[in-house]
Amino acid sequence: MSDATRVALLGATGLIGRCVIQAAVGADDVHLVGIARREVPLPAGVRMELLVAQPQSWSRLLRDQRPAALICALGTTIAKCGGDRAIFRSIDQDLVLETARAAQESGAQHLVLVSAVGASTQSRNFYLRVKGEVEEGVMRLGFKRVDILQPGLLRGRRDGDVRPAERAAALLGPVADLFLHGRLRRLRSIEATAVARAALALSRRKTAGRFRHQHDAIMRAAREL
Repeated sequence: MSDATRVALLGATGLIGRCVIQAAVGADDVHLVGIARREVPLPAGVRMELLVAQPQSWSRLLRDQRPAALICALGTTIAKCGGDRAIFRSIDQDLVLETARAAQESGAQHLVLVSAVGASTQSRNFYLRVKGEVEEGVMRLGFKRVDILQPGLLRGRRDGDVRPAERAAALLGPVADLFLHGRLRRLRSIEATAVARAALALSRRKTAGRFRHQHDAIMRAAREL
């Protein structure tokens, strides 16, 4: 279909990104444009092209591609950065804001950002404070619509990227979730596939505004796909 919406995907090789690609199988109204540092196998039935380049070229590629929407699932951990907070910021903050700005300047009207539950500029936790700063930053970029997903610990298999906290969540999360009710429901662990489906479903929405989605809202959006 020539009228398929072009949706750029950053973080295509990560857990959420790979799930977004899988969720797009058979979705003829969406044409994904993945931008990544390495190739990733593409499933049959997905309308997608994958552009492989180093991060310093991603903003240029976004400007060239002129997507209608951007799904940003970029993210790393401080442990993976060797404990270097500056490296962590360069990826989770600087690169995210730089590429989001490039997408907006190229005409993208919609940003879907995968963040984290508890993200806040006032948090004492460095990781959550940076996530909060990124959220505030993208809100100021001029997109017509911004959807920020704030999932709890992700459940899902990562290829070659062992994250102890998330591996523990896969084992203990379903049990711990039974005790998280009311306002604590937002802290429940969640399948990466649900977050990805929600991100893709939200990228189709047209209403203008700024929206944050936590556990229950993410699950509702995921069911739309």
